[in-house]
Amino acid sequence: MSPSPPSGAPESRNDLLVLTGVRPPPPFVWRALHALALAAMVGLTVGASAAFGLYVHFSRNVPSIPTARDYRPPLLSELRAADGRLLAEFFDERRKMIPYDRIPRRLIQGFVASEDKNFFDHHGFDVLATLRAAVQDAIGYHIRGASTLTQQTAKAILATAYGEKAATARTLSRKIKELILARRLEAHLSKEEILYLYLNHVYLGHHAYGVRAAAENYFHAEPGQLTLAQMALIAGLPQAPSRYSPFAHPEAARRRRSYVLRRMAECGMISESERAAADAEPIRVFPMEDVFHDRAPFFSEQVRRDVIGRYGSERLLTGGLRIDSTLDLDDQQAAQQALLSGLTRVDKRQGYFGPLEHLSPAEVSPFLDRIARKVGGGGLVEGQDYVGVVSQLEESGRLAEIQIGNRTAALSIAGSRWARKPNPEAYYPSSLVDRLTKVLRPGDVVLVRVVSRAQLVDDLDPDARRLVPQRGTLVTLEQMPHLQGALVSLDPNDGAVRALVGGYDFDASEFNRAQQSCRQPGSAFKPIVYSKAIDKLDWTMSTILVDSPIVFDDPDTAKVWKPENYESDFKGDVPLRVALINSMNIPAIKTLAAVGPKDVAAWAHQLGITTKINEDLSIALGSSCVSLWDLTKVYALFDRMGQRVHPRILDKVTDRDGRVLEDHVSYDDAWASLEDRLAGGVAAALEKPEQVIDPTTAFLTTHLMQEVVQMGTGAEAARLGKPAAGKTGTTNDSFDAWFMGFTRDLVTGVWVGYDSYEMPLGKYENGGRAALPIWLDYMKRAVAGRPEKGWDPPEPDQIVWAWVDRQTGKLLPENSPQSIKEPFRKGTEPQADNPAEPSHPVSSSNLFTLPN
Repeated sequence: MSPSPPSGAPESRNDLLVLTGVRPPPPFVWRALHALALAAMVGLTVGASAAFGLYVHFSRNVPSIPTARDYRPPLLSELRAADGRLLAEFFDERRKMIPYDRIPRRLIQGFVASEDKNFFDHHGFDVLATLRAAVQDAIGYHIRGASTLTQQTAKAILATAYGEKAATARTLSRKIKELILARRLEAHLSKEEILYLYLNHVYLGHHAYGVRAAAENYFHAEPGQLTLAQMALIAGLPQAPSRYSPFAHPEAARRRRSYVLRRMAECGMISESERAAADAEPIRVFPMEDVFHDRAPFFSEQVRRDVIGRYGSERLLTGGLRIDSTLDLDDQQAAQQALLSGLTRVDKRQGYFGPLEHLSPAEVSPFLDRIARKVGGGGLVEGQDYVGVVSQLEESGRLAEIQIGNRTAALSIAGSRWARKPNPEAYYPSSLVDRLTKVLRPGDVVLVRVVSRAQLVDDLDPDARRLVPQRGTLVTLEQMPHLQGALVSLDPNDGAVRALVGGYDFDASEFNRAQQSCRQPGSAFKPIVYSKAIDKLDWTMSTILVDSPIVFDDPDTAKVWKPENYESDFKGDVPLRVALINSMNIPAIKTLAAVGPKDVAAWAHQLGITTKINEDLSIALGSSCVSLWDLTKVYALFDRMGQRVHPRILDKVTDRDGRVLEDHVSYDDAWASLEDRLAGGVAAALEKPEQVIDPTTAFLTTHLMQEVVQMGTGAEAARLGKPAAGKTGTTNDSFDAWFMGFTRDLVTGVWVGYDSYEMPLGKYENGGRAALPIWLDYMKRAVAGRPEKGWDPPEPDQIVWAWVDRQTGKLLPENSPQSIKEPFRKGTEPQADNPAEPSHPVSSSNLFTLPN
């Protein structure tokens, strides 16, 4: 029996019609509706389960949400000079962090207005815009992006976790991960924290990541120093940094800036008058200075190598290290200028190596058009070098017309007489050219320098001055030096390297000749030889050596070696001091023979030479190669009275969190903080100096080198006007020229030569002529205004001073015209009743056999 219907319910379809006035659907329709409802419920359940499954699946690979405190993107590392000035930056991404509260409000508004006007209202993404972008991606027709600032921040986090390629792939899976991460960002961070992450991470072109790096890149300013127009320009870059680059596409950048300003005005962030004023402001951007190449490239490259060796490449490029170096930037600039000027002078004495190229008549006009575009619309700048073409030569050969783009200049023989054909056997002053027709011809492409008439005539004799034109643009003939050189300068008190130059041009060759090159030191090695004789044999300033012809027989090669002095003459009996200050070869060889080549080689290594030293008599003349770096260490050891000097290029390395990784700051570093100086003082007090050789030996050797500067081959160094010591060095074949010199507080070594041994410097070039002037130019600036003391005996009770004959070394009265006051190790001084006897233990014969 069927149940009765509820009271009041219609009993049939007719009753329903009577009650409602609406004819009910047929039964099959009810059944269809029930089926559809059931299918919808199942679909929703399956869809929700699938969506949840997808969420779980994609969430597994979504990186965690960084807090503002824990946000650690890649940061650039900075290398700074001793006074804090920037020397170089090392980075994969050029990013500098800036706290949110230091980002100007209008800069933030510019990004919000142009990139995501609803940023403060949405919950991470714009649903309609995201669906539209997804459809466009699916059909391969992408018109514009729909990413909010939160999504862009999420994308940046994905890029950090998985790489740029994966984070920017146009795939559904990547988009889902981005949306999940965007929602999590909104759930866990405030809007301000999201902006902090975004504005420090966003790429803004020309290697700049984040607004602080961009402000520096484009305007050389901090974000807080930017104008409204500058902020708007930066805010317009994220969409397409290359397309809107103010350097490459200034008009596109201007239009984009106008768009940002218009959006800011429409959003009520700025007034219409502010928009108009900013829109009218000209775009002025400043190229980022290439400090690495412009300031100290060889030094900075060495620091880069050292830091990578200590901490690895990744930490240098992404770890935000602060690297404080020992370099004195003023000294470095003085060193670079002195080396470049000195190499140019010596190179011109070598002769003219010819034009850059020669053009046919048909090639001249297109070439000059290219030069004109490079030179631009301004005039030729005095002191600047230009490439020009010889258009014509006077029949007299005294004047040439040079075309520099669409400008004309006059080249006089007066400033070009140096341009002789290279000949290492020729004496420079007697081989100057008298006609430009011997050097140039029409169509030659040449390097010239614009000069004033006053500059040109200053260095000319009266006859030559008459050859200088009275009017027009004047130029002198120049050439890029074929010569190379290097300079190392360090503080012997703490080993801090104050200047380092490894060559003429880092861009042309990164080879660091100061540290990587091994060259024969010539006579600059002789102080090592004589110091060993002083130490081992108790030789003195007055020890007599016989400067006479000598022949060495080498049984291994069946060859005979007959060394000569530089001047090819012989002086007979000479005191040791005379032999060194005049850089005599024969006495040095005999000294080496007396000491023993093996002992001298071991002594050189003890002093700091790290390269192989041949154990034969030729090393007395510097035949075994050494590096300028090593030889500077040796001279610093003499300066420090025999104590080891450890050259260093780093003062301090600090990580991005301020933790000190290494600290070598000296207690007397004027640029260091009081805390660092105190720490340096404690470290110095606890560190026991390494006494490598007897201090009296070092003092006597240094005194000998003082006399080299006062009256010997290094006499030009006396123009420094301060107590100095040093030694010239020239190889017998004139391939290398050196000057190693020092004051009490600064040791500097200079090397000059060609990289290859195809051509010598020239018969009349030597260390005193080629290298010493570079040393002097640098040292004058480096020690200017600095008091420099001389050297006192480290053990006064071990030194006896005596007046001796300059030529014989025998005792003389103090008032004698030939007398000179010299120091002697106690017990070796000449006695009144036993004057200095000749001492030449290897000179009893003029024929010797080379030791094995």
